[in-house]
Amino acid sequence: MSAHTIFDNAPIGSIVAWSDGTPQPPARFRKKLAAWQSSNSKGRLIRKQGGRGVGNVRLSACFTLHEVDYGAGGVIAVRVHRTISLESKLHFTVVERPAIGSVRVFDRAGDGGELVHLATDEADAKEWLTRHGYPAAVLQEVTADEVGADAVEGRAA
Repeated sequence: MSAHTIFDNAPIGSIVAWSDGTPQPPARFRKKLAAWQSSNSKGRLIRKQGGRGVGNVRLSACFTLHEVDYGAGGVIAVRVHRTISLESKLHFTVVERPAIGSVRVFDRAGDGGELVHLATDEADAKEWLTRHGYPAAVLQEVTADEVGADAVEGRAA
């Protein structure tokens, strides 16, 4: 799939894999393997942002994937997010879609909102919010219409 297809069709909360199409180098080539892994990985779709203009510069639409968290003892020290432009030449695959009935927790309302947690149900989402500081959080349930649209339109996961 192209970046446009992911932007248009993948629901927020999906696990998306990307690849540049090159074969994985052997593990003994550590530097080559590290470079390959930066262009061949997966992450959770947490944000979609339409095109925007800043002065005379026009920025294209993009989406953001949460790749990994680094930390210890329950404390996250570094979060790795990857923002991908729709002009990207990478190939994408939707690995997993959010389950019907699960609840997305966004940090704020509106187009600028970013997914911070995907809960199994509303009670789980509210319990998660009591332990994390998101005073303007918005809850959004994943509906059957949203996930089921892919089967009706002939798209595969």
